[in-house]
Amino acid sequence: MNTNNLGNALQAFFMEYLPKQRALSPHTRQSYRDSLKLLLVHVAGKSGDPSGLDLADITPERVLAFLEYLETTRHNGATTRNVRLSAIHCFFRYAGGRFPEHLALTQRILSIPFKRAGSREIHYLDLPDIKAVLNAVDRSTARGRRDFALLSLLFNTGARVSEVVGLQACDFRLSAPTHVLLRGKGNKERTCPLWKETA
Repeated sequence: MNTNNLGNALQAFFMEYLPKQRALSPHTRQSYRDSLKLLLVHVAGKSGDPSGLDLADITPERVLAFLEYLETTRHNGATTRNVRLSAIHCFFRYAGGRFPEHLALTQRILSIPFKRAGSREIHYLDLPDIKAVLNAVDRSTARGRRDFALLSLLFNTGARVSEVVGLQACDFRLSAPTHVLLRGKGNKERTCPLWKETA
């Protein structure tokens, strides 16, 4: 048995496949890394040292035990469990193509289903509530003006915090018609008009 299969597959998965072939964001790659790290440490057992593991050591039974561990010991919900399983599926889809001798194992792991997660009610603020929050900000100070600008931008565009954090001055057009260019998940871009107060 070639004990380098797992190491080789993981290195190529993170160094070539995810960033270059799939062009996944650094956040997604980090999430996949964290998920697979947890899996490897769990499969390694008491030693906690995954360096001796081979691809064949990660069996469907061990993956199921890992998912059970997430829910019972780490108290993760179904959504987090599904995120971890998604990373495992992605890796084994890749590994099955790279090491066809493990295709049967890969197919069994890919058949592990996602768990249905309950959806939560989405809460939102009405326009009078938004105005009340914005009017409560003390704009006579530099911090207050900053807070007002950020809150106004978030309310105005519905942007994620990660989208706002990634903004640069060149993403704003402050002459009519005012708007901002936002870059979201998957490098998707959208242009949002800005309220007069926001601009």
